[in-house]
Amino acid sequence: MANCFLYPGQGAQYPGMGRDLWEKSDKVKMLFKTASESTSMDLEKLLFEGSADDLKATDKTQIAITLVNVASALLLKEKGLVSDVSAGFSLGEVAAFWDAGIISSEDLFPLVRARGKIMEAVSRSLDTPEGSPGMAAVIGLDYDKVSGIIREEKLEDLYIANYNSPVQIVLSGTDSALNAGEKIFKEQGARRYIRLKVSGPFHCPLMKAAETEYAEVLKGYSFSDPVKKVFSNVTGEEVKTGEEARELCSKQLTSGVLWVKEEKSLLETGIEKCLEVGPGTVLAGLWKAVGGDIKCLPAGTAENILNI
Repeated sequence: MANCFLYPGQGAQYPGMGRDLWEKSDKVKMLFKTASESTSMDLEKLLFEGSADDLKATDKTQIAITLVNVASALLLKEKGLVSDVSAGFSLGEVAAFWDAGIISSEDLFPLVRARGKIMEAVSRSLDTPEGSPGMAAVIGLDYDKVSGIIREEKLEDLYIANYNSPVQIVLSGTDSALNAGEKIFKEQGARRYIRLKVSGPFHCPLMKAAETEYAEVLKGYSFSDPVKKVFSNVTGEEVKTGEEARELCSKQLTSGVLWVKEEKSLLETGIEKCLEVGPGTVLAGLWKAVGGDIKCLPAGTAENILNI
């Protein structure tokens, strides 16, 4: 049976996540120790005692989510379940590249730490006295409709960031642009307009400085060719080489997440089981729009994993 692991990204975090995984596995305890040492962060304290606000800052969130993603994969492996195919949503793609052998265990957390710090710094440079940049989900309108509204209404500093499902599009933009967009999209028939739990305008041109800086960081790390199938947010297609993965890691910061296309590419590989490996159930929900008879099961808590 071909297993597909989907790794969630920023916004999936919640206080206390990962504690049950840590309690169940000595390997997970060692992973926490390694991640804390390599990032100079007390990650047990952050995840187990930190508030929602503590976890919201990009430089902390990205480490925390990646840690729980990988911890979930380790506990699944102890149960005898490993991936044959993998993909990750936004930040989750870094864990997918680790799963596919592109990024080493030694490099994983330093790379994520650098990614988060750079993205947080660029996001804070876009703050204004009125508010911070961010992201919002538009529910009930398709991609073409959302794109047309942005163009026709001349909504500056507002961009399509994620193509999550046929009726869920995520926008990135400045605080003023997101506020302006809310009124217009609701008038144009959106069922809901939801500001997301992120601290920056990810996957859009506003992050160009972050893309440039992170590309320089990536030059100092090794990227191996994948040992299993893994797919890209930027293209929606399979990543063939380590060098391609390196380029995509930086390009992803300003490119939209083509998740619908990526899900369809995953289905074409012939997968028979799909698991959301990490906190939350967002990807399992999005999968319903394209997955057909193949369900995506949550696998980010000890209880979920033991019951699979």
